[in-house]
Amino acid sequence: MLNKAFEKFPSVEGLIFHSDQGWQYQHAYFRNVLQEHGIIQSMSRKGNCYDNCIMETFFGRLKNEMYYGYEKDYSSFEEFSQAVEEYIYYYYNKRIQSKTKWIPPVQYRIASMCSAWFINMCPEFWVHIKMN
Repeated sequence: MLNKAFEKFPSVEGLIFHSDQGWQYQHAYFRNVLQEHGIIQSMSRKGNCYDNCIMETFFGRLKNEMYYGYEKDYSSFEEFSQAVEEYIYYYYNKRIQSKTKWIPPVQYRIASMCSAWFINMCPEFWVHIKMN
């Protein structure tokens, strides 16, 4: 399967391949092939779910919201790939979440950066607000 992927995408240097500690990802052959193609392997540490919990959460939501129950709706890999791209755009730019104060993640990040900028540029105002 790796060879087919490299035939389709011959230039992948710098790509980060994240996985759990499955035996297939630890196998010397697999690791060597990744290294030969300039791929950086990111593997969660054994028994430490916090290493990849962000990605696991995202993939879990992706599968629940756009894959499970819709598997037969995708007639080709290209169609499925397009659906994943659309979901990623939706997830970051449209999907609201309680942890981002009910706004999409991109807007939350922008608001956080603006707040940080304001605090750094106007520290006397921030001190006044914190005291009251």
